[in-house]
Amino acid sequence: MSYTEVPGAQVPIRMWADPSTVEGVAMQQLRNVATLPWIKGLAVMPDVHYGKGATVGSVIAMHGAVCPAAVGVDIGCGMSAVKTSLTAEDLPGDLSRLRSKIEEAIPVGRAMHDSPVEPGRMHGFPSAGWDDFWARFDGVASAVKFREERAVKQMGSLGGGNHFIEFCLDEAGAVWLMLHSGSRNIGKELADFHIGQAQKLPHNQGLVDRDLAVFVSDTPQMAAYRNDLFWAQEYAKNNRAIMMALFQDVVRKEFKKARPTFEAVISCHHNYVAEERYDGMDLLVTRKGAIRAGSGEFGIIPGSMGTGSYIVKGLGNSASFNSASHGAGRKMSRNAAKKRFSTRDLEEQTQGVECRKDVGVVDEIPGAYKPIEKVIDQQRDLVEVVAKLKQLVCVKG
Repeated sequence: MSYTEVPGAQVPIRMWADPSTVEGVAMQQLRNVATLPWIKGLAVMPDVHYGKGATVGSVIAMHGAVCPAAVGVDIGCGMSAVKTSLTAEDLPGDLSRLRSKIEEAIPVGRAMHDSPVEPGRMHGFPSAGWDDFWARFDGVASAVKFREERAVKQMGSLGGGNHFIEFCLDEAGAVWLMLHSGSRNIGKELADFHIGQAQKLPHNQGLVDRDLAVFVSDTPQMAAYRNDLFWAQEYAKNNRAIMMALFQDVVRKEFKKARPTFEAVISCHHNYVAEERYDGMDLLVTRKGAIRAGSGEFGIIPGSMGTGSYIVKGLGNSASFNSASHGAGRKMSRNAAKKRFSTRDLEEQTQGVECRKDVGVVDEIPGAYKPIEKVIDQQRDLVEVVAKLKQLVCVKG
């Protein structure tokens, strides 16, 4: 599918989603974004849905400005996946023990490690630059500095909501490890702080939506935001890297006889800002619920906890600012899902998956999400499919 172009105040809205299926409040958010004076382009992914200020599933390119709410409050949230040497033949019939071992190794929900994870003690983990990363925490907004101890102990933990850890099989029978998480609460607190700071600035007082407040280049507020933003994005990347190392260690121990090996880890943010150049202009590109899909670049597009996910390779489509969707995307809110579905529905829709099937995760039921196959089909000009994965174990926060 190629994109549909919808008129916007400053730029056209390029949509890889069917405009007739996009909820009205999300469509209005897209129109609002297209009114921003600094905007140079807006691309909308197939999984688009309503968010804070800007929709989830949108790519916003601006010159000399950045909108914190267009990044997503979980700064740096994203995916990691790795193919292993294990195959379906290596697996036991009951994977409940594996799920328990993963949950023992990696804190989920609001839990954190009792003491900070030491990267130097982890199998093959590159710990260079670790001290420098934590030293840079001294330079972040003073409003969140008191959270340092918690941030250190949360490093290498999953969180809640739609974050997950999965043990999967591809269609050829190879085992993959995959996980989804971000900057834990420290990224959210930094995002909330800077959104509040942006809303106070004079140039943002006439905007159609105060949540679209921006920072502009060459100001102390922009410099402070960029410092905290890029630190939080690095935190999220490190968080996923540590969890993946812990996950691999569990798999090594549980499948000791098979002596599993692991290929290079694929990692991609889907709530972040990047400095990129298009048509001879330096732009700040925010991807909120979208991944970078430059030519030949690997990406991960997950479905819901009972459907499966895709490993993809980008086609480098500049019309989308080299981007693709970040997942299936919700088609109903968490509250709506809780009202509509029961634990029996959850059991039926996650049949064959070793996972939680209690009321605490009903809001993550596959029926609350768009069909992942359709989402993939709508972006055939953005990515090519490398592998389709089906989860056997899903750990939810």
